[in-house]
Amino acid sequence: MDQEKLAALRSKYRDQPHYEVDDPEHAKAMLGGTDMLTGIATLCDAPYKETPEGLDIALVGVPFDAGVVHRTGARFGPRSIRNISMAVGPFNHQTRVNPFDLCTIADIGDVPLHGFSLDEGIRTIEQYYHKVMDAGVMPVSAGGDHSVTYPIMKAVGRDEPLGMIHVDAHCDTMGALEDHKFHHGGPFRHAVLDGVLDPERCVQVGIRGAAEVFWEFSYDSGMTVIPVQEFHAMGVNAVIEKTREVLGDGPAYVSFDVDGLDPVYAPGTGTPEIGGLTTADAIQLLRGLRGLRFVGGDLVEVAPQYDTTTNTPQVGKQMLFEILCLVAESRAANR
Repeated sequence: MDQEKLAALRSKYRDQPHYEVDDPEHAKAMLGGTDMLTGIATLCDAPYKETPEGLDIALVGVPFDAGVVHRTGARFGPRSIRNISMAVGPFNHQTRVNPFDLCTIADIGDVPLHGFSLDEGIRTIEQYYHKVMDAGVMPVSAGGDHSVTYPIMKAVGRDEPLGMIHVDAHCDTMGALEDHKFHHGGPFRHAVLDGVLDPERCVQVGIRGAAEVFWEFSYDSGMTVIPVQEFHAMGVNAVIEKTREVLGDGPAYVSFDVDGLDPVYAPGTGTPEIGGLTTADAIQLLRGLRGLRFVGGDLVEVAPQYDTTTNTPQVGKQMLFEILCLVAESRAANR
């Protein structure tokens, strides 16, 4: 080994604090991290704030699973994701985005809910998000089961219908179950029928399983449905290209159900389906959508008690962070 080079490396690195690095983006990311063992646990390690006023983006927990038709437990999703720290800091190593550099962001806590009434919970969520929108703030949310996306969309899409990229094993466009229509299997049917979601600007990725018989509404309404076998046949880059084409330049929303992933990556969810996306494919899909006009998003269906490894909350944290990066870049570009 070159002794002069070794001496130079020793001089520079032997006693160097971890936060002293040459790359200014890396240094900023490390200084932006939080202590993993102390303080209030928040989504994406954001600062905590009680109200949305003055923010660009609000991170919100929606601890609600009264819309579940199989395994309950997604009400514990927000808390489990908050307990997963970003460790080093809020830095995307591939896109080099630090959303906290681009926007004013805080975790504003949870929607105040009780879990005893599905219909009342849906109304409460919608009312809460109207207040967020009234403050001029974009929401990025951690659910909760997928029923929560419908009332969120009613607020976010109130002025202009949304487009959507939706990662899921299920299209979630089915009808009523036992006289209850607001369950987690049907939020996007209601969002379309209420005029807050434009079906011709929707892409649903990862769809699979025996529930295919329930998704006629997706096809009839004009949604672009990409079943998991087509995803693999097309490849992630072609899916990105198709999604960008469909979403266009209008307002768009990200809704990510962790059961869109294969349960080997996210077993802690209410309705797991074998044969889903990999975490790597999902991350590349989201990162490939940079530059679109995202106005909000959510990560749903983390039910941590079915996963003793904490892998599912880890996945939930990362996908929520990817969504936050997309929304932050969009907010900064269109401010």
